[in-house]
Amino acid sequence: MKRYTFPLGPLETNCHVLCDEQTHRCAVVDPGDDGAALAQWLRSEGLTPACVLLTHGHYDHVGGLTDLRLAYEDLPVYVHAADTSLPPQLSRGLSWTAHYKEGDRIEVDSLTLEVLETPGHTPGSVCLLCGDLLLSGDTLFAGSCGRTDFPGGSWQAMMASLKRLAALPGDYTVLPGHGEASTLSRERAYNPYLKEATR
Repeated sequence: MKRYTFPLGPLETNCHVLCDEQTHRCAVVDPGDDGAALAQWLRSEGLTPACVLLTHGHYDHVGGLTDLRLAYEDLPVYVHAADTSLPPQLSRGLSWTAHYKEGDRIEVDSLTLEVLETPGHTPGSVCLLCGDLLLSGDTLFAGSCGRTDFPGGSWQAMMASLKRLAALPGDYTVLPGHGEASTLSRERAYNPYLKEATR
């Protein structure tokens, strides 16, 4: 597996692209807010998106969907059903072809991504596990966590989700929706919100 991460859009949302090295087909996690730039980059790298997986439905994570789906017809787009009722001002640009939920597995050739429901930032926030990667969306950041003061947010749910992530066995490379990558072991040791959730 090869992975690429780059910020897209004015809020610099991290778009993560996970690729099968033999087929060059990939899963796009959160296309950010610039689908045209993403499509151009994919073509320049000789990569073909097999699906788009959304960690949640906020506009800075989904705004690029329209242009991306124009560039790649019949592209499957997955989102948790709970986020399809977010207020339009928060979810502008959200479109989807399928819902996924806890325990679902999305396969792209040699890659398998498993869905973990982690509400708090939004009702339908999810994290994705792929090998030793934890794609945490806006649930877990390096040294922080997602805000819960938007409509649909819940601090109580966020604490439960962070506690769940902290309890995952072993270690993972954490790829968040904004900011730098981290590791789960580092976040267990130093992230004040993760520590609060596990008291």
